Amino acid sequence: MTGPPTGQVSLSRMPAWYRSLFVADALERFGYYGMHAVLVLFAAGARADGGLGLSIGDAAALFGMWVSLMFALSLLGGWLGDRVLGQRPALIGGSMLSAAGYAMLACPWPGAALTGLAVVAVGGALFKPNHQALVNTLLPDQAARESGISLMYVGTQFSALVAPLVTGFVGERVDWQLGFGLGAAVMAACGVWLLVTAPGFDGAGTSPRRPLDEAERRRVGVWAAVGGLLVAALVAGAVTGRVGVLGGVAVVGLVSLLLTVGGYVWLHRDPLLGAADRRRLRVFLLVFLGTTLFWMIIAQAGSVLTAFARDEVDRQFGGFLVPASWLQAVTPLGLLVFAPVLASVLPRYGRRHALAGRLATGLALVGAGFLLMAVAAVTAAGPARASAGWLVACYLCNAVGEIVVAAASIAACAEVLPMAFLGRVMGMYWLFAAIGGGVGNGALARLSTTVPLPRYFAVLGGLAVAAGIAFHLGRRRLSAALAPEPATVAADPAPAAG
Repeated sequence: MTGPPTGQVSLSRMPAWYRSLFVADALERFGYYGMHAVLVLFAAGARADGGLGLSIGDAAALFGMWVSLMFALSLLGGWLGDRVLGQRPALIGGSMLSAAGYAMLACPWPGAALTGLAVVAVGGALFKPNHQALVNTLLPDQAARESGISLMYVGTQFSALVAPLVTGFVGERVDWQLGFGLGAAVMAACGVWLLVTAPGFDGAGTSPRRPLDEAERRRVGVWAAVGGLLVAALVAGAVTGRVGVLGGVAVVGLVSLLLTVGGYVWLHRDPLLGAADRRRLRVFLLVFLGTTLFWMIIAQAGSVLTAFARDEVDRQFGGFLVPASWLQAVTPLGLLVFAPVLASVLPRYGRRHALAGRLATGLALVGAGFLLMAVAAVTAAGPARASAGWLVACYLCNAVGEIVVAAASIAACAEVLPMAFLGRVMGMYWLFAAIGGGVGNGALARLSTTVPLPRYFAVLGGLAVAAGIAFHLGRRRLSAALAPEPATVAADPAPAAG
């Protein structure tokens, strides 16, 4: 079975195209979560041990800059898949670029590490929105999309579970560069896998849905040259030391903000969108903002929570000092345990438990996790270190929240605008996540080194819980506002086909 399925996919019923994307996502997530586990520790490691020798605050800011840059470039990655490359060529190109970036990180020269981070960010920005756009395109309806995305989480979390254990141990206990070399090998294998399994797609995603005309190509060439020069200048400044970590964070944060606002306005004004499309896009801005806060909390697993695990948690277990990066494996373990159940349960709920209800639940969960960490920080302020159980509980809250929010919000992106705009909508989704990831691991992560940790966790946790309550109270109104108007259903296909 190679074409789009007629119903929901399952472990026993995977079309060839879904199996290809399932494995590719698992491989890509190995590289990402391996980086997620060790980047802050590597950046804060001593130069004599192969690290970058940054303070923990600067290391967390660097992590945030990397996440923010990857997410911010996702709008461009989605647009390239929609208009220039096609989704599958974008996936292959993103895989190979990521492999090259990890290989640069494996070089012992610090300048190569900073350049490698930028290349990995570009590769991830090409891969992620186009992978999700293909899944949304080839699954037939909202219920199948939510189930298929949730099921994909099951497979990818095997890699997300193994990556911190393998990359974390190799990086912390053996050699940082060898850990990054593992990521390069896995991403190269991902690109090869996508090439080998191409026949299973029956041509889907091979070419752009709406190719550029000649005038658009010329404009794109000019903007590409300008953007390339800016990125090259930023990387060169970082490598030569003229742009410090804080300067880089500020630049990337500003670029993320400008891209997000400009990208949203650009999409909203597209002449091929109808009035009903623009109305739904305006309402969907609330979803974008809710997921921004959600990913702001989630993204701190690789920065603030990793630093807390290293410095404040009792990691002795039977005479063995557990690597700090290993605790991040709790989230994928929780996803593996809960995703199969939620994948079958969530699509059964109707409008009463629609997208707004899922956002409310996810925000409340991650907020509760941070409130638990506020208690853990109070415990760690005493004479003894905090129990690892507090961090485990927080990561489990994140895991369940991620399943609930990610599947529903990503699947909902396919319902907002016509399918010809799906790559750009997915890019917008990750642009808003860039603001969350960048702020959460940039300015906020540095703030965690100056503000008492109990207060830091309590304020952010309370904010997330309050947002969850707001989405719960407004869930019916939001669901009604996002529903397509019957009068426009027949009128919108013409613009969609353009």
